[in-house]
Amino acid sequence: MATIIAIGPPICPTMSRTMKISRGLRNKNPLNIRRNSTKWKGLAKVQADKEFFSFEEMCWGYRAAFVTLRNYLRRHGIKTLGGWVARWAPPVENDTAAYIAFVVGKTGIAAEAEVDVNDKEAMCSVVAAMSWFENGVKACRSDVERGWALAWCKAK
Repeated sequence: MATIIAIGPPICPTMSRTMKISRGLRNKNPLNIRRNSTKWKGLAKVQADKEFFSFEEMCWGYRAAFVTLRNYLRRHGIKTLGGWVARWAPPVENDTAAYIAFVVGKTGIAAEAEVDVNDKEAMCSVVAAMSWFENGVKACRSDVERGWALAWCKAK
């Protein structure tokens, strides 16, 4: 994973100004959604990363994650935390078992548990834990919750 040292204000108030910034955070795409034909809301005008989307603000990256997980249920019938993570981070390119164990440990939701995509607390916890695993730092909860609001058209 390529990293840079942050210059300027931290991405989230809980982050240090001198922390190394992961690719996902640099792209404001905290769950590292790969580029494809999707025309996400909030995409940055310049998509400099050839592999992963870049968003204007972190909340738009979280919104894309919530929409994707909701679509896992709607389009593929995937209802469980373990099922979501296995599709998100398949074993051909990830340590999926470690990823699932990490998210289970951070959320307290069992891998085989069905997660209600309408449950804000559960979904924000899952996405925040996935972001933590992807980037190596705790997610900024206010950004996660803004992403949730955008995903459900409840942004103020």
